[in-house]
Amino acid sequence: MAQATETTTTGRSRRRQELRDFLVSRRARVSPAEAGLPDSGGRRRTPGLRREEVAVLAGVGASWYQWLEQGREITVSPQVLDAITRVLRLDDDERRHLYVLAGLNPPLPRPVHDPDDLCEGLHRLIENWMPYPAVIMDRYWNQVAYNEAAAMVLGFRPGMPQNCLMSYFTDSVYRSRVTSWERNAPCVVAQFRFACSEHPDDEGFAAVVDELSEQSAEFVELWARGDVRAGGQLVKEIEHPLVGTLFLESSPLRIPSRPDLVIAFQNPMPGTGTAAKLRWLASPEGRRGGLSTVAG
Repeated sequence: MAQATETTTTGRSRRRQELRDFLVSRRARVSPAEAGLPDSGGRRRTPGLRREEVAVLAGVGASWYQWLEQGREITVSPQVLDAITRVLRLDDDERRHLYVLAGLNPPLPRPVHDPDDLCEGLHRLIENWMPYPAVIMDRYWNQVAYNEAAAMVLGFRPGMPQNCLMSYFTDSVYRSRVTSWERNAPCVVAQFRFACSEHPDDEGFAAVVDELSEQSAEFVELWARGDVRAGGQLVKEIEHPLVGTLFLESSPLRIPSRPDLVIAFQNPMPGTGTAAKLRWLASPEGRRGGLSTVAG
């Protein structure tokens, strides 16, 4: 216990020192002109902002800001850190880093991307996952992109519901193939509720829930349970019309450079023969037969 306490104390001391160094370095790079301060009248001064100037611009006391830079045990609020973020012109990554150094939970990344704007690297990533299915989704579980294996195995196609939660409950092709549907449905709904909880003020999630509630009594019953579960791996059992039973492990992975997106990779379960079946479906013969089955 004593060793654990000593380790915690050492870690806290190191974090305070990092906080000091970080704040000093960030204010040193902001000129008074950039901060909107009046000209010093030709008087020489050190580069960057002084502590007192940061305090005034952020609306906090000079002594309090000095204590913050010194890493003292003081009460820090997100509102004050955001004010300092504005004065020091921190970007989103630096803002999150400041929260961590100050001992607060970092805020969620700010959305800065258009979900439909995918770089070629992400397209290559899911194409190189062939012959296994892969799907890129936005925060609402809308399909942004998918590879050919997802079309052949999961029945993804133009004209189907473009939201993965919607298609899970309402698409006849998907429902006819996924024999593990009833087992996994409660978990899928609980994971979507967890996704909602990460963005409590985002009405886009409510729109999905409202629309699906009008179309699926099964969803209404499961949503009413109030279950919540962090996203994780699910094993899907799929009955494919050409190759028979497939066992896939779905693993959703977040993309650090695109926090608004998730890639759901479908990996064949070992010892089930699924990998060989997927390779056959990706062959010229399999493609000819597989793409024709998604019509129903």
